[in-house]
Amino acid sequence: MNCLFLYNPNSGRGKLRARLPYIEKRLSEKYSKVGIVATKDAEDLTERVKSAACDVIIAGGDGTFHAAIQAAEGKTLGYLPSGTVNDAARSLGIPRSLKRALGVILKGRSAEIDCMRAGGECVSYVAAAGAFTDATYNTPQAQKKKLGPLAYALYGVRHDLPLKVFPVAIDCDGRTTETDAVLVLILNGRSVAGFPVNREGSMRDGKLEVAVIRQVKRPNFFRRAGALFSLGAVFLFGIRIRKRDILFLQGERVGIATEGDVVWDFDGEKGPAGDLSVTLLPKHFRLYVP
Repeated sequence: MNCLFLYNPNSGRGKLRARLPYIEKRLSEKYSKVGIVATKDAEDLTERVKSAACDVIIAGGDGTFHAAIQAAEGKTLGYLPSGTVNDAARSLGIPRSLKRALGVILKGRSAEIDCMRAGGECVSYVAAAGAFTDATYNTPQAQKKKLGPLAYALYGVRHDLPLKVFPVAIDCDGRTTETDAVLVLILNGRSVAGFPVNREGSMRDGKLEVAVIRQVKRPNFFRRAGALFSLGAVFLFGIRIRKRDILFLQGERVGIATEGDVVWDFDGEKGPAGDLSVTLLPKHFRLYVP
């Protein structure tokens, strides 16, 4: 049995290249032949996953995982998280230690994993819009390598305050609501920005969770402060916290109508703007898991 090992040489702080001999040695305990390729970009990675006729092991951050699942249907993947935050790995319980993550693959236990179809793309753990969501794709790579997750926080403070308010009309499995918001999260995973915001969620339970931090259209100082407090509460205590300005929903299909300049974040990557339809894709691919 063979495998193809694909890695992003720029993910995290670029330290993975030095570990390649060790990775090849460990994977050779399971596979007769290990092909190793440094991918050029997300499109290159997706195409290589699509054309592979064997197990595909990927190494990189959330963007790498996002690119891989675009062509993962019907395939078995292994994942070595080596990014800045690694929310997909946190959501799946995959260790961020290279040695332990390799151990998960070598033990050979795989599971069927859900993902989302959003705006024509497969999305693994989150589709988000609003406060601080652009930090994941706008923070310079050099700053991420130097500061790690702190780089995202610094970008958000510099560029996203005061919080923009935008209208949303939500349809979740036929339940409709309209409100103004500063943040919308559509979740299939547990972790966002390294925080366990959806502790009770799972990428194997056939459900999506939706959280909306509501705001009035023209907030005064106290309303703005309240929204910041609610943002902190969601990231510290989770989306199920009972608070009047936090809306929580569950379902399998979510439609959101909003303004054309509201940009979506898909797994830390820049997505489309405006209205969005999200559908759960149950058991979409297989992945080696703990």
